[in-house]
Amino acid sequence: MSVSNLIDLENGYSTDMGKAFLSERVVLRGRDLHREFGDRDWFSVFLFAITGREFSDEHLQFMNFMWVASSYPDPGIWPNQAAALGASARTTPSLALISGLAISEASIYGRKPERKALDFFYRAGRALDSGQSIANIVEDELKARKILFGYGRPLASTDERISHTMRKIKQLGLDAGKHFQLALAVADYLGDTRNLTMNVAAVNTAVIADIGLSPEEYQIWVTTGFITGMAPCYLDARRRQEGGFFPIRCTSLNYEGVPQRRWDRS
Repeated sequence: MSVSNLIDLENGYSTDMGKAFLSERVVLRGRDLHREFGDRDWFSVFLFAITGREFSDEHLQFMNFMWVASSYPDPGIWPNQAAALGASARTTPSLALISGLAISEASIYGRKPERKALDFFYRAGRALDSGQSIANIVEDELKARKILFGYGRPLASTDERISHTMRKIKQLGLDAGKHFQLALAVADYLGDTRNLTMNVAAVNTAVIADIGLSPEEYQIWVTTGFITGMAPCYLDARRRQEGGFFPIRCTSLNYEGVPQRRWDRS
């Protein structure tokens, strides 16, 4: 953006996303927030705020299930560790939970791999429509990126969420979707050629591709998805001794860095 354009923005910001007319009304994407959404559930309003779209009951039920299925109250899981450490240090709930959400965007797990998996299904779907085979699509992806997000799992060989998610997809009638079927075909190919199994990121993002969220919309929507599992971890650590979440003595550390140094001037 040029300097002149920035100067034009100095005294005003025009947007069609919404506006709070204090003492009068609040507009969200051209709709009256309190009059038109007052009887709606928060989940559907959140999605409307992100996408400007309305979703079917089946799509909303599936996306709700995605959040529920990943609500693990395990303090050993990385984002939950951050929330529990925050509680152990006696920080506020907001700071502790936000820190957990922030690290849920790590490159090897969580939101960034899911976004990349969703992007792959959109690209793979277009390649399939152009006549490419599953084998070519997969091999080209692996050659270009060395990894195919949504297949394999860092800490376990199988994903306990898949059977439940598959059952929900079938129950809601979402199993005939183009990208979902593509995900299954890719899983078959990788199972035959590399003994890799599909994890829940591929299942979820394939259905999300059929629903039509862009990678950007998906990342915004799914950002807060782990928070239900974080809350009990925060509360549990908060009621315990301060500093009592996985304390480690200095003598227990296997340190191989710079030797101890003297801080005086002698």
